[in-house]
Amino acid sequence: MTDAAQPPAELEGDDLTTWSSLATVLEWLPPALDAQLQRDAGITHFEYGVLYALSRADGGTLRMSVLADYANSTLSRLSRAAARLEGRGWLRREPDPADGRYTLAVLTDAGRAAVATATPGHVATVHRLVLDRLTAAQARQLREISRRIARAVREEGGWRPPAPGER
Repeated sequence: MTDAAQPPAELEGDDLTTWSSLATVLEWLPPALDAQLQRDAGITHFEYGVLYALSRADGGTLRMSVLADYANSTLSRLSRAAARLEGRGWLRREPDPADGRYTLAVLTDAGRAAVATATPGHVATVHRLVLDRLTAAQARQLREISRRIARAVREEGGWRPPAPGER
């Protein structure tokens, strides 16, 4: 007798079709987002995410460790991106006055302007490639499906936008 909970040895049928569709999106979407942001703002999607998260944080400031967690990044990858953004004058790093063992990433006024400039093109691309392709019901389903998958990968989940009126 076989265990019904045991997955098959290989993907086939609907499972293969579903997985290959998702895997294709996972491969194709990031370079498409990078291409638009590189062309329009000279930054990667990862760098945009760093700037965006800081622009939404209180005082434009987050601990680097928190920012790395939001970005699902190692501190070294985030540090390299922060150095590039610092070189452009868009953020600065400084010791956390509450605990000097931590480093803060602080969005500068120029960084706030850069994210504001980059956002309309990014939003248009997200709409063109994803949101405008879905009905409202499909968008809700995608949101719930994505949350479930994210929780299966990392129980604590990632960054979530504040609810309306929370900010």
